[in-house]
Amino acid sequence: MRKDVRILLVGEPKVGKTSLIMSLVSEEFPDEVPLRAEEITIPADVTPERVPTHIVDYSEAEQSDEQLYQEISKVTSHWIPLISERTDKDSRVPLILVGNKSDLVEHSSMETILPIMNQYSEIETCVECSAKNLKNISELFYYAQKAVLHPTGPLYSPEEKEMKPSCIKALTRIFKISDLDNDGILNDNELNFFQRTCFNIPLAPQALEDVKNVVRKNMSDGVKDNGLTLKGFLFLHTLFIQRGRHETTWTVLRRFGYDDDLELTQEYLFPLFKIPPDCTTELNHNAYLFLQSVFDKYDKDRDCALSPDELKDLFKVFPYMPWGPDVNNTVCTNEQGWITYQGYLSQWTLTTYLDVQRCLEYLGYLGYSIIQEQESQAAAITITRNKRIDLQKKQTQRGVFRCNVLGARGSGKSGFLQAFLGRNLARQKRIREDRKSYYAISTTYVYGQEKYLLLHEVLPDFEFLSEADLACDVVCLVYDISNPRSFEYCAKVYKKHFLDSKTPCVIIAAKSDLHEARQYYSLSPLDFCRKHKLHPPQLFTCNTDEAPSKDIYTKLTTMAMYPHMTQADLKSSTFWLRASVGATVFAVLGFAMYKALLKQR
Repeated sequence: MRKDVRILLVGEPKVGKTSLIMSLVSEEFPDEVPLRAEEITIPADVTPERVPTHIVDYSEAEQSDEQLYQEISKVTSHWIPLISERTDKDSRVPLILVGNKSDLVEHSSMETILPIMNQYSEIETCVECSAKNLKNISELFYYAQKAVLHPTGPLYSPEEKEMKPSCIKALTRIFKISDLDNDGILNDNELNFFQRTCFNIPLAPQALEDVKNVVRKNMSDGVKDNGLTLKGFLFLHTLFIQRGRHETTWTVLRRFGYDDDLELTQEYLFPLFKIPPDCTTELNHNAYLFLQSVFDKYDKDRDCALSPDELKDLFKVFPYMPWGPDVNNTVCTNEQGWITYQGYLSQWTLTTYLDVQRCLEYLGYLGYSIIQEQESQAAAITITRNKRIDLQKKQTQRGVFRCNVLGARGSGKSGFLQAFLGRNLARQKRIREDRKSYYAISTTYVYGQEKYLLLHEVLPDFEFLSEADLACDVVCLVYDISNPRSFEYCAKVYKKHFLDSKTPCVIIAAKSDLHEARQYYSLSPLDFCRKHKLHPPQLFTCNTDEAPSKDIYTKLTTMAMYPHMTQADLKSSTFWLRASVGATVFAVLGFAMYKALLKQR
């Protein structure tokens, strides 16, 4: 809402513009009236809307007197065109027609004025008043303030006698957010939550019934199963506007983040959020609970996956489709290629880690701060501790770890990413080139703790690797054991960028189902690892009948969590046994718990 209001009084000489201002200020009719009053400011604490109001007088002393009908005529021939020409078409200022000196006539001029009001949509209302006997003086300036703070123009078309498309679109989004169970109606609990959210007070049971009865009397499909439908919701707001209560609709719109142009404000979508250096961003527990409730809301068939139609329905509250087809190759999907519950949470985790501002925007569209009753969606984000402190304390509270995957072209990097999502070579061959993703994210379990591992495939150009390409928690250097020239790239990248780095590195011997060729490098991969005190090359293949093994991903996550551990510790068989057994047990338990939750819904 606007932070202040400016009211300009214009009109013919001696109609009483200055007298109106002086009567408002002194609460009595002035004996002497100057040609023009100085600008006055009414403090916020004495105005109904709690907004400072500036009142500006205008004088055109050289003009001769005009009769009442000539003055009214000049409203349409001079003043309205003058104001319209000086203002932008898309941001017209609201007008109020004021008939002053009503104490001098016995009849009302409203019959003459109303046709003018109907002709010009920018005229909000008409008021007859008297500065001499103080009739409607306070009301006049209240209506003027209200016309600025709660304009009718963006909401309603008087010519069509219906709400404008942009208003319908905004209210439809609000309805979908408030429809917590996505059944197409607002039940009593949802209506009361909506009422408390917007107006800070619940509706009494009788008041709820009265509202629904008003809708029932005016439209057949406005109420269904004793709940308010979208059509009924829109009808109510049309009624508010037609009866001059458009401040009610504006209160709702502004509570859900809209500005005067019915666009979501930048302050709502992008609350202030600063990230210190060497820190990352993650969703907190409450955010995951919220996102789970959103998933449940749209997973209508309860199959733990979002079909294309369900996903489209979920994103109807967005102005655009935020997830492209590459998302299906970034996270886990079912056999039909639909994003699973785990994949859905993984994509949100990825967005939060890589682009927290985009995550805040998305949560804003979903109404996070409203549903969770938080000041902003920034409450959903946790900023992790500086990585250097983690190293010093030899422990971390982070839940997301990044692994950059490097290797020569054709070494098997993409296959390594897709295998993490449970896809063998046969499934990978069905992926279209234009839907390829350079990221893959899913969960792993280390010592019974669920962690997200984010794999990022870095383009093979080690001469021009950026800081972003090198900034990660663990590095994966992939080579093709069947290509004799493949390992050389890994060796050069390691020596140039990671030889003196504290970032753990793992060398992956990909395509291990093929015949191993002797590498054209001065050292064999095994000898290279021994020389640089690295873990031996890890054999890997995605050319399997079933989903590829996830053991290597558990190792990568563990190395990312414990970068201070020596290679001897990491080579310990009991260490990996404890980590991998924990992963298996908790993966099974996690899936079983979610299935149990589904049965309770």
